[in-house]
Amino acid sequence: MMVKFFRKIQVFLEMIKFEHSIFALPFAYLGLFLAARGWPQPDKFLWVTVAMVSFRTLGMGLNRIIDRAIDHANPRTSQRALPAGLLTPGFVWAMSLFCLAVFEGAASRLNPLCLRLSWIPVLLAFLYPWLKRFTWLSHWILGIILGIAPYGAWLAVRESFSWIPGFLTLGVTAWVAGFDILYALQDETFDRTYGLFSIPSRFGQKVSLWLVKVLHLAAFLFWLSSGFLAGLGDVFFFGMMVIAVFLIRENWLVHRFGLEKLGQAFFTTNAVVSILIFVFVFLDLIF
Repeated sequence: MMVKFFRKIQVFLEMIKFEHSIFALPFAYLGLFLAARGWPQPDKFLWVTVAMVSFRTLGMGLNRIIDRAIDHANPRTSQRALPAGLLTPGFVWAMSLFCLAVFEGAASRLNPLCLRLSWIPVLLAFLYPWLKRFTWLSHWILGIILGIAPYGAWLAVRESFSWIPGFLTLGVTAWVAGFDILYALQDETFDRTYGLFSIPSRFGQKVSLWLVKVLHLAAFLFWLSSGFLAGLGDVFFFGMMVIAVFLIRENWLVHRFGLEKLGQAFFTTNAVVSILIFVFVFLDLIF
């Protein structure tokens, strides 16, 4: 019985791509370390980490369960755990509600302000899967969901509003919207046929690729603005030049090779970008 249960947990974690939490965590740590101007208190670090991982798991669980009919109809996603029958909707709901409880518990351990504001990302995570049925603005809503991370972590320490995490949030929002548009290129034909809304299905591949470039440039400028306001120095600005190279490379790979290099552009490059920006901010703060 226990073996079967743990096997379901493993399938669930595979379904939500648990390892891709790496995209979101570094940006939460950015807000946390900038607010603390260095190493944060251990309890803040712990509960921000718990909040981020549980929230991302909640969001992905909701996305999979709300989209299970679409995933079943799409040849690219028809073998995911829910449409393939490897997990039941009830189990995924139970796991998602458990993660919601963990997230709210972590928010309560941070401070009362974080707890009061915690309903905002939860509401957005529930709304996001539905939006593709009505509007191609869903890419930006996903961006906001992840972009909240540095601001939430900042509030965990400072309990005050600032444009330092504000520009980080705007940057992450633009960056995520951009790579979500790239990811949606895979389903351009299916989305158009099924009546779903996305930038590729509405405007086509050429416009999508140019819009991604604009969004990634905006993300770069927002991150620079945050570092400038935070008083970061040469280490950070050198790191941003390195990050610019990776952003350019990501767009070049898809422009040059199309969907053939999408996995490398989407997963590998984005993981590197999110880790590098945190590493360079951390090094700048420490040294």
